Amino acid sequence: MTRLVPGSLLRLRLLAPLLGGIALGLVIELTEPETRLYALVSPALLVGVAGLLGTVVPAFLTVIRQRSAAATEAAVGEAVAKAAEDRLRFLMRLDHELKNPLTAIRAGLANIEQVGPVVAAETSASAALASVSAQANRIARLVGDLRKLADLETRAIEAAAVDLPALLHEVTEAAEAIPLASERVVRVNVPQAPWPLPLVEGDRDLLFIALQNLVANAVKFSAPGDTVEIRASEDGNWVLLEVADTGAGIPEDEIGEVWHELARGRAARSVPGTGIGLALVRVVITRHGGQVAIRSRDGQGTVVSIRLPVQGRTGIAPAVAVPRQRRDFRGKARA
Repeated sequence: MTRLVPGSLLRLRLLAPLLGGIALGLVIELTEPETRLYALVSPALLVGVAGLLGTVVPAFLTVIRQRSAAATEAAVGEAVAKAAEDRLRFLMRLDHELKNPLTAIRAGLANIEQVGPVVAAETSASAALASVSAQANRIARLVGDLRKLADLETRAIEAAAVDLPALLHEVTEAAEAIPLASERVVRVNVPQAPWPLPLVEGDRDLLFIALQNLVANAVKFSAPGDTVEIRASEDGNWVLLEVADTGAGIPEDEIGEVWHELARGRAARSVPGTGIGLALVRVVITRHGGQVAIRSRDGQGTVVSIRLPVQGRTGIAPAVAVPRQRRDFRGKARA
């Protein structure tokens, strides 16, 4: 028995209109040989042409569909490959971040074991315990930040009107408590004329955390006497927020990596931190339907830009609101 494969079925389906048209034309020609249209065209020819068109058009549409499906499949494949590459890069960063504190913990424990009960070595034992405690706290902060980031990516966020000038004022006040901030020149520029900034919609506490992270980063990667500017403006259906500094800047080959989890540039590896801050900012802003971008010049400074949709104009509405306890910038619960 002859078995029809999908390719044979397709060809048969494409040829069927043509063969049917030719057969019908022959029948008409044989039974009604005198039948002619005013254009003196044989009905058989017309039917044949119709059959030909019935073949060509479906074939053309089939080719279009096949190419579209191939393009979609290629795009999905690229997305899957990119996700796998990002996951591998994240695991390598996680391995790097955990390796040093774990090594320090093992070394500290080994020192304690060597000290034993010798009273004279109590000072060394205390130092080793302090080192172990510090490294354990470092790992705890890293795990806590990763858990917080995962929570932000999945949880529903509030959808309430946010007064950005008031929020930026609060961020500026909180900046005074950031270590070393007093040695920088912190400026804020929020327009008041001819009208104030429009409202945005979202979770005020999360937006505060994102902006505070940016200001803390600007302070951390700048030197005494450097300037940190917090700027805001209206741009069509968006509000543009910028945190700029005259600090160390970022090498060009590292700019594309700064938004990834645990990403730490060469110059940043000697600065305390978990490498989660900018990733957290990105997640918070994108969950609000906004956009993030960064411009930097190595040795001259950095500008981090945030775009948030103006309330009621454009952008992606946040997910269903889930009331939750509000917290101040130190993480303490507040009414």
